[in-house]
Amino acid sequence: MSDNKAGNIPLRIILIGYMGSGKTTIGRALSKELNIPFYDLDWYIESRMRKTVKQIFDEKGENGFRKIEQSMLHEVAEFENVILSCGGGTPCFFDNMDYMNAQGETVYLKATPDVLYGHLKMGKSVRPLLLDKTPEEVSLFVRKQLQEREPFYTKAKHTLDVSLMDNYAKIQISVDGVCQLLSLDKTLNT
Repeated sequence: MSDNKAGNIPLRIILIGYMGSGKTTIGRALSKELNIPFYDLDWYIESRMRKTVKQIFDEKGENGFRKIEQSMLHEVAEFENVILSCGGGTPCFFDNMDYMNAQGETVYLKATPDVLYGHLKMGKSVRPLLLDKTPEEVSLFVRKQLQEREPFYTKAKHTLDVSLMDNYAKIQISVDGVCQLLSLDKTLNT
């Protein structure tokens, strides 16, 4: 990766993992640390389509959404020097995981189902997949879906355990962990 430090090769860091794993939080912090633009794929889709993810799901169904998601992934992953956080399901459809691995450095932000459930409970954003579920149903849903998605997530080039990311100091530890995994100098683009 030393070529990246010289700026010869575009740096693309793609964060994947289950909802509540901290992809957006770590992506934003990493963006500040490395002075590289950050994109959240769901936000990018909403901006380009001028509709919320939920509206797209409602209008086009999951298959329609996943086709749009794949197209937008291919768009953003072509940007030079970018940090991208993907939706929890993005790696699990089409050839998305293979494509992301070919485009850049993929990092699976891994946490236990209990930690993810805790993060989702504390989270400020509304998760359409979790609406109208009791806490017990959410816990079961997270466990089942994580088990289904894990084979895709583990195809990432790198894995970082983010189970202890519950305050700002620990977020910084996770950012430092990503930098260490990718052998990045934090003064990359300053």
